[in-house]
Amino acid sequence: MYFNSSTFFGFLAVFFLLHYLARGSLRKRNRLIVTASYVFYGWWDWRFTPLLLFSSLVDFYVGLLMEKADPSRRRGLLLLSLSVNLGVLGFFKYFDFFAENVLRGLTALGIQANLPLLNVILPVGISFFTFQSLGYTIDIYRGRVQATRDMTAFLAYVSFFPQLVAGPIERAANLLPQFTSARPLTKQGLETGTWLVLWGMFKKVVIADNLGLLVNMVYSDPFIEGPVIFLATVAFGFQIYCDFSGYSDIARGVASWLGFQLMLNFNLPYFAVTPSDFWRRWHISLSSWFRDNIYIPLGGSRCSAIRSNLNLLATMLLIGIWHGAGWNFILWGLWHGGMLVIFRKYKPKNLAQRAGGWILTMGIIFYGRVFFGSQSLEQIQNYSLNAWLPVFPVWFSNYALLLAVFLIPLIAMEVWQKMTNDLTPSLSLPLLWRSTLHGILLFAILLFWDNQGTPFIYFQF
Repeated sequence: MYFNSSTFFGFLAVFFLLHYLARGSLRKRNRLIVTASYVFYGWWDWRFTPLLLFSSLVDFYVGLLMEKADPSRRRGLLLLSLSVNLGVLGFFKYFDFFAENVLRGLTALGIQANLPLLNVILPVGISFFTFQSLGYTIDIYRGRVQATRDMTAFLAYVSFFPQLVAGPIERAANLLPQFTSARPLTKQGLETGTWLVLWGMFKKVVIADNLGLLVNMVYSDPFIEGPVIFLATVAFGFQIYCDFSGYSDIARGVASWLGFQLMLNFNLPYFAVTPSDFWRRWHISLSSWFRDNIYIPLGGSRCSAIRSNLNLLATMLLIGIWHGAGWNFILWGLWHGGMLVIFRKYKPKNLAQRAGGWILTMGIIFYGRVFFGSQSLEQIQNYSLNAWLPVFPVWFSNYALLLAVFLIPLIAMEVWQKMTNDLTPSLSLPLLWRSTLHGILLFAILLFWDNQGTPFIYFQF
């Protein structure tokens, strides 16, 4: 079920009632969270719930064994966890991509081969929950956390329904202890959660879904020409941002209602003034996961400049592959890795340099959206070349006007957040003004509401 569906709010109402009735017993509440999370996950396809359980149980027992094992055996146990999680992920997500490209390569060499294609359904959220579970065993191996003996708490940590299918990818040190201690419901938690859910839902239902219509008008035609490609790419950049950060806000808001604190996943990324600044603000849980578990173990910046740049390039390539099985994602990862390397030492100091850095960074980020949103290498090539042609469809001005209409409330809110250095600025308003703002957001959400819900973009990853 989707956050932006009537079904989810019915599910949430039943869950909150049962959660309230289980007050006074942490174990009962954790069991309820596990049960509800598996119902939530199984709503898409119940056949994949055993996969979620299998991955969780493997890492739970690997963690217990690893804590008592000698160093050589610990490495073997970590390898087991890596093999299971990455093997499951690779089988469902990358097998057909690999087989198709091997067949093309052999055909180009004049060799006829017959490799089977599985055409399996990709389990929703598999890239998220496998990395969250795998991160637990890696953290135990590196001595960052201790293994838990509470299986219910661990299952809840891996499957926690607010962030199960699209993050943030939580670290065990942050989320797991919250399942083993009292979680009092506070006024601040309720108020913060309400703001996050309203603003996240507004970004998804009002902004992202309507920008998606504009994006599809252009990106569904791989041969379209002219500056409308620029507008559609800007629309796509903001669509994916509002869609994904909207999900993260809703997840954090629902968790806040339950007394949990999930990590911040987006911190005004379109205010970034360098490529590295952008990646410190965008999908923070993923970029920090790869930084701690890939980039730093490879040597990070503690080695020669050439080796450090290669480490950075390899890390971004893997982030691209994490997003999907396609050459466009590989190119997207290499593009961002290359830009991070090139502008690594660029640190704007004064206002003019920061303004120039912002323009440069936005150009890099939005051009990268062409890789991310295109369906083929040919489409990437055509858009890169044809966007500069002086071709203007009759609906160009209306397209630009609609784009501006849906971006204005987002820009206004984020300027307010930036100026106040507060991502929840409405909470500092007087009650009347806060209620008015919340009412406006709710009215807009209901105006554009779709009972079935439009899927979140990152569910496909």
